[in-house]
Amino acid sequence: MKLVSWNVNGIRACGKGGFLKWFEGENADIVCVQEIKAHPDQLETDYKNPLKYHAFWNPAEKPGYSGTAVFTKKEPLDVQLGLGDPEFDREGRAMILKFPQFTLINSYFPNSQRDHARLPYKLAFCKKFLKVAESLRKKGENVIMCADWNIAHQEIDLKNPKSNKKNAGFLPEERAWMDLFIHTGYVDAFRKFHSEGGHYTWWSYRPGVREKNVGWRLDYFMTNSEFDDRLKTSYHRTDVFGSDHCPVVLELKK
Repeated sequence: MKLVSWNVNGIRACGKGGFLKWFEGENADIVCVQEIKAHPDQLETDYKNPLKYHAFWNPAEKPGYSGTAVFTKKEPLDVQLGLGDPEFDREGRAMILKFPQFTLINSYFPNSQRDHARLPYKLAFCKKFLKVAESLRKKGENVIMCADWNIAHQEIDLKNPKSNKKNAGFLPEERAWMDLFIHTGYVDAFRKFHSEGGHYTWWSYRPGVREKNVGWRLDYFMTNSEFDDRLKTSYHRTDVFGSDHCPVVLELKK
């Protein structure tokens, strides 16, 4: 089974960059997207349910902002929009879909902002996210989580760690929460297969930055440790453009 996660940074803008052509070529079983910045009513039919996949949308209340969506070949058993907290759910930041073998959480974590004004909000979201994941896990469910976490966890997860230690996405509080999350019993799927640096999923739009690979790894798949033996591989599709992020892939064993 193949799952893909991509922060499209506006699905309409990404559409102009070839989203539908990429979608068809990827032939994934499940595609999760973040930061859609649109309501499905604003989209053409091809985007509402590409290739006739089952489509589920969770746009933010605020127009042109945030939001998530999931496209699946097989219909899920259940779909929940949000984490069950209006403070976060009005921004369309999470979706929970149940399948026979696992529960999937697609999420778009808040950005702490340049002045760190939203750091308390982000940390509150992180706390709620972990609580929800743990509640599913305690029910005996295997959990796959994909997201733009908006956190570069370790120094190898960004090109210039020393100059970014006080910047959003690499703040001590954010990285400490990621430590807590993993130590609670979750696996960073990409790091299971790739321990070296130089792998990123986001690059500034400034000229030459992506070509020089001056980036951050912000987009991950995570699973509970009990599901670790089902992971086949995980990799980045750095050859895919249309957003300032690239798609991230997780493949499961049959």
